[in-house]
Amino acid sequence: MRLVVAFTPVAGALAFPLIVPLVLRWVGLPAAVLSAVLVGTLWFVLMLRTAEMPGHH
Repeated sequence: MRLVVAFTPVAGALAFPLIVPLVLRWVGLPAAVLSAVLVGTLWFVLMLRTAEMPGHH
């Protein structure tokens, strides 16, 4: 689980700037905005789900 916790921020930080420009180039601006919202939301949810909260076991 610690690997997932450590990998989640890195995965989002790499995925976001790779996916959005590619979608912008190949599909267009509306799809790029939608992909930015979806990737950002998914990243945020995964970060919350894998967060290590102190005092919660």
